[in-house]
Amino acid sequence: MTGLKRILLVEDNANDVALTLAALEETRLANEVVVVRDGQQALDYLHRQGEHASRPASHPAVVLLDLKLPKVDGIQVLSQVKADPELRTIPIVMLTSSREEQDLASSYGLGVNAYVVKPVVFDDFVFTLRELGLFWAVVNQPPPGSLPPGSER
Repeated sequence: MTGLKRILLVEDNANDVALTLAALEETRLANEVVVVRDGQQALDYLHRQGEHASRPASHPAVVLLDLKLPKVDGIQVLSQVKADPELRTIPIVMLTSSREEQDLASSYGLGVNAYVVKPVVFDDFVFTLRELGLFWAVVNQPPPGSLPPGSER
C-alpha cells in the first residue's frame, strides 16, 4: 500500500455501497476504501477498537457518512467524532438521500464538512463521487499533524 490515506465509507445499504465503490473506481483514485455497515462500526474503526484495533494509526482522508444507519445513526457518529479532539479534524461528508431541512441543519450544526444528497441517476452519482473523491483524497490539504510521520500524500 502507498502513503495514500484511506476513505472510510459508512453505509448500510448494499446497493449504495456497490454504487459508491463503482463510482469511486471510475475516478481511478488509488486510495483504499474501507466499508463499514453501521455507526458503531464507524466509531470502532475511528477509535481503533474491536475488530479495527490493529488498523494503521493514520486517520482516513475523508469519511463518507450515511445519515440513516443501524445501531448508531449518522448524526450521533458526527457528533461523537467532532467532539473528540483526536478525531475532529477528519473531514466528514454526509452522503445521504435525505433532503430534510432538519437533517441538513443538524449536520452543519455539528460540524459536518459537506452535505451531499445522493443523486438518483447513476451518471450523476458517478460524477458527484468522482468530484468528492478527488477533492477530499487529492486536492484538500489536511491540517498539520494529521499525517503520520514519514507518510506522504
